[in-house]
Amino acid sequence: MTNSDLATRISTRLARDILTGTVEPGTHVATQQIADRYQVSRTPVRDALVALADKGLLQHRANRGYFVPEDIPEDLAQQIAARDAEEPDVYQTFAEDWLKNRLPEIVTEQSLRQRYDLTKSRLNDMMARAAREGWAERKEGYGWRLLPVAKTSDAFEQIYRFRLAIEPVALLEPGFQVDRKVLEEHRRIQEWMLEVDVTRTPPEQLLANGAAFHEALITMSNNPFFVSALERVNRMRRLMEYRARVDQERLQVQCSDHLEIIDLVERGEIVEASYFMRRHLSGALRRKSPVARNWSDEANAERADTVKN
Repeated sequence: MTNSDLATRISTRLARDILTGTVEPGTHVATQQIADRYQVSRTPVRDALVALADKGLLQHRANRGYFVPEDIPEDLAQQIAARDAEEPDVYQTFAEDWLKNRLPEIVTEQSLRQRYDLTKSRLNDMMARAAREGWAERKEGYGWRLLPVAKTSDAFEQIYRFRLAIEPVALLEPGFQVDRKVLEEHRRIQEWMLEVDVTRTPPEQLLANGAAFHEALITMSNNPFFVSALERVNRMRRLMEYRARVDQERLQVQCSDHLEIIDLVERGEIVEASYFMRRHLSGALRRKSPVARNWSDEANAERADTVKN
């Protein structure tokens, strides 16, 4: 992928974060901050910031850098919202085809373009997103490999039980250190999510915010094994979570729990935070398992019909 292509993808992601409120008006957007956020190098980030400033989605202030404006141009907001509304349809169809075993493990770009009627550019965007979310990787030389994910309700529940085993314990690690700046950022995000209309917000954005909170907290354990384990299982469960959808009631419970955990950690009540984390994950498992089982049953029935026919 060229720096130009990567800069375009970074500008798209940052634009989405700005328009959904994840990055607030008035925020100083630093090159290194964005490079760390999206795990990319600084050069394409600089190009992305220039592009967004040219469009009016960022303001450049001499000797101070880039800032999110208080007022976003309405036509730009509508343009990006329209593109986001269009993209998930194909992406979600692609993801569902993989979850329901309608696709082979190895696929070619030509076969995907024909199957989903995509231009080369849109196919590149779709595969870049799948790779970023951890369920596709480019083969050496030719084609793509689709990777194992939590395709069944049993696997989904096993992931949550694994999280129950590691996340509360990670809070009790001897090396655990509170990062108040990170907690402040996630408090703002969770408070924004309490106000958001889930019908007008991409579900992947809401799910990503939740996963980012848990990964930020486990990073404070300063145990890289906990961190890498959670990142891996979060990638594996992401597609099943998309299928479960996000409803307003579940989002309210999730965000309220996250804010309670933040309060406990900020007050230094780490043992209490660990206990609350276990209760939070147990509740999430109880709420989501029936949805996962229903979806898994539907997928199994469809596969059986396909084999029968």
